Amino acid sequence: MVTSQVPTLLAVHAHPGEESTNTGGVLARYARGGVHTVLVTCTNGEFGDAEGGVGPGTPGHDPATVGRTRVTELEAACAHLGVHDLELLGYSDSGMPDWDLRHRPDVFCNVPVDTAADRLAGIVERYRPDVVLTYDPESPYRHPDQLHTAKVTERAVRLTGIPAKLYAVAMGTTYWRHVRDAVLAAGLPSPFPDPDLSPELARVERGVTTTVDVQAALPAKRAAVLAHRSQVGGTWIETLFRGPLPPALGAETYIRVHDTTGAPVPERDLFAGIAR
Repeated sequence: MVTSQVPTLLAVHAHPGEESTNTGGVLARYARGGVHTVLVTCTNGEFGDAEGGVGPGTPGHDPATVGRTRVTELEAACAHLGVHDLELLGYSDSGMPDWDLRHRPDVFCNVPVDTAADRLAGIVERYRPDVVLTYDPESPYRHPDQLHTAKVTERAVRLTGIPAKLYAVAMGTTYWRHVRDAVLAAGLPSPFPDPDLSPELARVERGVTTTVDVQAALPAKRAAVLAHRSQVGGTWIETLFRGPLPPALGAETYIRVHDTTGAPVPERDLFAGIAR
C-alpha cells in the first residue's frame, strides 16, 4: 500500500469549464469525502465565445474580457465542486484545431513541453498529490490545448515521481450514446454523429480501467457546469444539464496510465491501493 499523510487529488485541465464537464463528479465526490482537491487550469480560455455567443474574431469579442469572465465562472464552479485550491497557469488559449491561431508561437500548444512541465512540477511538489487527472493524449477530440495538457501533465508526474497514479478522462461509446439520447429526448437535434459508429470511441471504451460512482455528486456537477454561463448558455449542454440527467453521468470513467500501487483493475476508486 502507498501511504499519504494528506490524501490529495489534482486535476489538470486546459480551459475553464472542462473541470466540470470532464471531472466534476470525482472532484465533488472526493472533496466531500475528505480528500484535498486541487485544480490546475492551463489557459483562461480567452478564445471561447463572448457573452451572447459572440465568436472570436467577430465584433464584440474581446479576448481579455472573455478570459476574465471565464476565470470568474471557473471560480464559481470550483465553489460548487468544493475544490480547495485553484492554480491558474495563464498560458494563451490556442483556439480550435483548424484555426490559424494555433500556429502562433505564444499560444499554449507551442510552449515547449519541458517549460510547462517544470511549472506544473512545482505545483505537484507543493501539493504532493496522490492522484492526478488529465486528458487522454489519444482522445478522439483532438483539441491542441488538451493534447498539450496531457503531455505536460505526464511529464510533470514522471519528473517529480510524487503521484502514485495518473488517470486520463475516458468518455467512450456508452457515455456519448446516453448523452445523445438525452439530447434527442429534449427535442433537440443530435449535436454529434452516432457514437456507435465511431471506432475511436470504441477504443476509448475498451481502455477504461476505472469507473467511479458520482451519482451523489451530480447536483454539484450540474451547478458547476451551469456556472460557465458564457460558454454553455443557449447550447445543448445547458439543455442537458437543466433536464433529467442521463444514467451515464452518474459515473465517470478513466484510463489508468501510471500506477505505483499495484492495485488491480478494473477498479471503482481512484485511491484504490492508497491508504487514506
